[in-house]
Amino acid sequence: MASAFPILLDFADGIDRKTLKRLCDRFLKVNQARCDRARMALATRQQVVLDLLPLLFHLNHPALPGYLDHACPHGIAHYTPDPSALDAAQRLARSFRSRSSGRRLADISALFLMGSPGTIGHSVASDLDVWLCYRPDLAPEGVAQLEKKAAAISDWAATLGLELHVFVFSAEDFRTGRQNVEVNGENCGSAQHYLLLDEFYRTGIYLAGCYPLWWLIPADQEEQYDVLVRQLQDCRFIRPDQYIDFGAVTRVPSAEFLGAGVWQLYKGIDAPWKSILKLLLIECYARDADQPLLSRVFKEQVYAGVTETNALDPYVLLYQRLEQWLLSLQTPERLALVRQSLYLKSGLPLSRLERSDRSWQGALLSELTQQWGWTSADIKQLDDRERWRINDVQILRRTIVAELTHSYRFLSRMARSHAVRAAIRPTDMSLLGRKLYAAFQRKAGKVELVNPNIAPSLAEENLSFHHQSTQPGTTQLAGWLLYRDLESPADAHWQPVIRRSASLVELLVWCHCNGLLTRATRLNLRSGTSPLTMAGLRTMIESLQAALPVPLAPASRDALMAGSSLLRVVLIANVAVDPQAPLSEKGLHKLSARHDSLGFSGGRENLVLTLDQVVLNSWHEVSVHRYEVGDILIQCLKNLLAARAKAPALKPELSVCCPGLGHAVSIERRLAILFDDVQNRFFANGRGPNSLRYVIEMGRRYFVLQFTDGEPGFVALESSEALREHLQKPQHTFMPIVLDRHALEEDAALRLICDASEPDNIQVFYLLNDTDAEVWVIDERGSLSHWRQLCSNRRHLLAPVFRFLGNLAERRQLRGALVDAGGELAIRCMELVRSRGQWRLEPRSFSPDEQPLDGFEVQAVGVSEGDQPLRFDLFCDEQEFTELDHGDQLARAVAHYVTSRRRGQGNYPIYLTDVYLPHDIDPQAYQHDLQTCQYLHYRIALEAELNAALKTPG
Repeated sequence: MASAFPILLDFADGIDRKTLKRLCDRFLKVNQARCDRARMALATRQQVVLDLLPLLFHLNHPALPGYLDHACPHGIAHYTPDPSALDAAQRLARSFRSRSSGRRLADISALFLMGSPGTIGHSVASDLDVWLCYRPDLAPEGVAQLEKKAAAISDWAATLGLELHVFVFSAEDFRTGRQNVEVNGENCGSAQHYLLLDEFYRTGIYLAGCYPLWWLIPADQEEQYDVLVRQLQDCRFIRPDQYIDFGAVTRVPSAEFLGAGVWQLYKGIDAPWKSILKLLLIECYARDADQPLLSRVFKEQVYAGVTETNALDPYVLLYQRLEQWLLSLQTPERLALVRQSLYLKSGLPLSRLERSDRSWQGALLSELTQQWGWTSADIKQLDDRERWRINDVQILRRTIVAELTHSYRFLSRMARSHAVRAAIRPTDMSLLGRKLYAAFQRKAGKVELVNPNIAPSLAEENLSFHHQSTQPGTTQLAGWLLYRDLESPADAHWQPVIRRSASLVELLVWCHCNGLLTRATRLNLRSGTSPLTMAGLRTMIESLQAALPVPLAPASRDALMAGSSLLRVVLIANVAVDPQAPLSEKGLHKLSARHDSLGFSGGRENLVLTLDQVVLNSWHEVSVHRYEVGDILIQCLKNLLAARAKAPALKPELSVCCPGLGHAVSIERRLAILFDDVQNRFFANGRGPNSLRYVIEMGRRYFVLQFTDGEPGFVALESSEALREHLQKPQHTFMPIVLDRHALEEDAALRLICDASEPDNIQVFYLLNDTDAEVWVIDERGSLSHWRQLCSNRRHLLAPVFRFLGNLAERRQLRGALVDAGGELAIRCMELVRSRGQWRLEPRSFSPDEQPLDGFEVQAVGVSEGDQPLRFDLFCDEQEFTELDHGDQLARAVAHYVTSRRRGQGNYPIYLTDVYLPHDIDPQAYQHDLQTCQYLHYRIALEAELNAALKTPG
């Protein structure tokens, strides 16, 4: 539609300055119409922001919003405030008086609006994006001051309910790609340049300062942009200080499509309508490079004399291009989504507006919907989004996700097939990729958020939770079903199920995070064969509402740049199960004073039968994992430790809920303390994971948690004997034994010994009884050896042990295997003493050289033969005893020899004074330095065998 004569510029024949002015005036006319529309779209109290924006940056007046100090850069080139701006400033601040700042160089080159303002795509929820371009030689300190002032003005606009974003940069930096910005919620960072410039040229609204030089270069001659610009300047057709140059945009490099596309996918997570339109435009540009960019189409029409605002509306031009392209591809479903996106982006409910009340925007939108063939029912369906239910939202969300997924795959294929390297910094690409991963990646347990600003609310007035066993004729008793608005439970048979899940907690979290379940929602429960009560259901909901406030805000840039870590963890125990039911079936009752929920009563019953773990991580992903088979508590604890190890300094907030009837409070307290204790030990002072073995007693079993190569794992042991054997095993580094506060409660002596463990020495603990003694040895890496023997004399107990350990130390020293190259291992001795009902450790000094025992050396030499069990040859007073000579009677032969050499007939034990072990004791690995516990293991076993033979008559 032409409303003026075409303007032709022929640079070959010379340029007429009057023609240039007429051309500039035509752009300004189109610009003013858009500016008026942008102002009309604002609320009355918000219009002052647009009225005052140039004046606020032009003057540095203390009475006006954004004032910092007198040194802040100010002044917009060629700008003189009009009376309406001065009046608006006077109304805002009565003390304001305009005064000249004298003849000074303006610090700001130009001010523009860009994006949707003044277009059919602008809604009441839209923000205002402003480009503030400062002169290229402004000092960095001045730039920083301008950025602070821009932020202060944005804050002032926010008080009026207007979201304002001011992007501060110089045109020269933009033209040469030197702008230093990072991706955030509003800034695309390095993701796009030419696409952004294309959008600016077709949507930008000039507010003040220099005019865009791009206006003066004919669209069909943009390939010679730089040459023509120089001609205009060198021939003095224009004054360079009157125009601002952002550069030409003749085509978009392939490298930019990937970065820009990923950026739009990033934006589409929270605001899909605009992003879908832009993603499709990116694909259109990439697939059909012969078609001109929309900025060129806009300029061609202005040159041709088209000044009618509707015809030049950037979103109308965008839609027309996409419609033409999608019709050529014969993809009506994608075109339908484009139409929906444009309609919803406008935010204008046509079905609620009388024709007489419709603004230019309503009239234009109504014209478009008539062209699309939409009925009044179609329009009303979209306008009534506040009444949409979850099913309606899910249908549209599937369409949106399908389109976003299509765009992602298209971009990925383009990158692979054309070896495209994205024109985006790796850090920005990583940030955008993580945002996409957090929003769309499906993984086990992750709760899908189904309403990315599609409907205002999905809150339900009534929700019913039914156990599967309530369904007539069902054979599957596990699982839960979710219904809405049931007048009677019997109606469930005729109503559609909103959602099914094997986990009630997953169902509750899904409802909570997607906004179906609010504090005003009425609840109904049919628990069937499960023991869940309405009180238990409400307990779980209250715990979730306290721990997971919704809606979840988008994850911050800093959070996305780091690896995901745990923020909050909710543990829900015994959902829809009764922990006392198994005890009642067995006829068991509380027979002891044990109150530990993991070893309850005399039967040591574990009362935690199921666990549901709800996790919110730093990327704001919510996941639910149910543990109901196997060692559920340890599995849950192990997985939490694995997640915590990625960010040891960040301890998640932990809450525990037990909705059941049986010992709920004690279970909650026990789990909270356990999970807190374990984390505090493995990640003390926010570091770790620390090297240790954490022992938990549960039921009649024992579990040992530890990290190996940075990964947590556990070992389940069926008895205390198996636990002692496990704790004796060698370790790669010092691994102290940490006992859970309820583990081995009856063995206070062992708890005291474990607490006293120290690295890089050998600690001997002993307890003398009337006729026997117990000995514990914690070696240089924390392995615990234990044995009991007949003895009532401290000297006869310790002298053989110290002689044995001394021989090991001597051999290590001769071999050069010193601890930390600092000398031989120290051997420390402590006695367990009971006083006033309490055990304590008292240091004892003991040297076997001061009080030597009579007798002779008994040595064992291990022989390794491939993968066969280790065999031993024994030497007594230089007499050799081997399996080759004595076979399975080797121990009896040695016992007989020892007895025959004793001066009296004393029936005291045989002690091994030394054990030699081969370094290939493990056929698959060579051990240069064997651990003390390995020697003690064989010494204890061999001594037991010899002393058993000593007692056997023969």
